Amino acid sequence: MGAVPLNDFEWRARLSAEQYEVLRCSATEAPFTGAYWATKDAGTYHCAGCGTVLFRSEAKYDSGTGWPSFWEPVAAGVVETVEDLSHGMRRLEVRCTACGGHLGHVFPDGPQPTGLRYCMNSAALDLERDRGEPAPG
Repeated sequence: MGAVPLNDFEWRARLSAEQYEVLRCSATEAPFTGAYWATKDAGTYHCAGCGTVLFRSEAKYDSGTGWPSFWEPVAAGVVETVEDLSHGMRRLEVRCTACGGHLGHVFPDGPQPTGLRYCMNSAALDLERDRGEPAPG
């Protein structure tokens, strides 16, 4: 599960309580509550756990779900998917390949050109705005 060699104590020290619950325990933040669900700022979205660049703002769109949604990651291999059978559903969980952190889920109901909706938790992301300033969150 990822190449970032931190133990549980180190993850807890590095992350906020909400980030820890999402990234390390696969929690899901409530819709319409995260810092980035409605953000339209240009920039790159990084894993809040390890800093890996995951998504570009150009691939972000308003899915109407209340979570930041993207139609593709920044590059092949930065995220991985794992079957998730929790909550009586069959979904594809999306994890950061570098640290194994839970980011959200991917669904086949997104816009073209991919037809995918990477539905992410804001707590799992850090936005670096194009002007180089991180967004609060």
